Amino acid sequence: MGAEVSAGQEAGRDAGHAAGYRAGRTLPFRVEVVRQLRRRRTLVIGGVLAAMPLVVLAAFAVAGTPGRTGRTTFIELATASGPNFAATMLFMGTGFMLVIPVALFCGDTVASEASWSSLRYLLAAPVPRTRLLVRKFLVGLLFSAAAVTLLPLVGLAVGTAAYGWGDLQLPVGSSLTAGEALPRLAVAVGYVFLSEIVIAAAAFWLSTATDAPLGAVGGAVFASIITGVLDAITALGDLRAWLPAHWQYAWADALQPRMEWGGMVQGVSLSLSYAVVLLALAFRGFARKDVVS
Repeated sequence: MGAEVSAGQEAGRDAGHAAGYRAGRTLPFRVEVVRQLRRRRTLVIGGVLAAMPLVVLAAFAVAGTPGRTGRTTFIELATASGPNFAATMLFMGTGFMLVIPVALFCGDTVASEASWSSLRYLLAAPVPRTRLLVRKFLVGLLFSAAAVTLLPLVGLAVGTAAYGWGDLQLPVGSSLTAGEALPRLAVAVGYVFLSEIVIAAAAFWLSTATDAPLGAVGGAVFASIITGVLDAITALGDLRAWLPAHWQYAWADALQPRMEWGGMVQGVSLSLSYAVVLLALAFRGFARKDVVS
């Protein structure tokens, strides 16, 4: 009797699926990572980010040491040491240069499958829709984190080779030893990645709503530009604190004689809060979407 019940339960569990089917084995994470890694756009983005420190180094070599313009910035201290050059690359990347790869890796996910007419075949495998979205978004975040890390990391190597290993000179006039600077730079890079998650979520949401990858990527980049423009309007007053762009440079608080956490905590909290809402819209919309692409 027990064997009959067990067999009946097993038959019910596998009803509608091929023998041996397990939802948890569909679309393996490693396979998706390798697949995305081999794509041309991944190699192009990686090459561009790795080349940017060399381009900036060449510009300094041609134009000379950046001059002082009253208020000292990281760019004016770029040639002081390797850590300073890495901080400069992070400063240059924040706001736009790093927004593009994040939007690309997370926006060119589901929409690209739809544009290739392969999305319906993935779902017919069958890969559960929720699992598909989770895998796609996690892989997008992984490559986004790699992009955010690559720029200052190559900058550190290039800057050290060109200007030597030394203390991190700060715009406030003091400095941090190289041993202190590296953990602080790691915190700054981590903050930039977390603050960009709202862009990743926006691009991913658009990717589930359109079959055009460029539309999803462009929409997220456009939204980032608009919030940056609104943040520059001082007449908005305290309303600017609700814009993700308002906190994008809060990572500089990690590179102070005494590290400040307030701005970074607010920036990360705002980014993650918006991201949760956007991801909820993505999952809800895709669950009800009639996929024909």
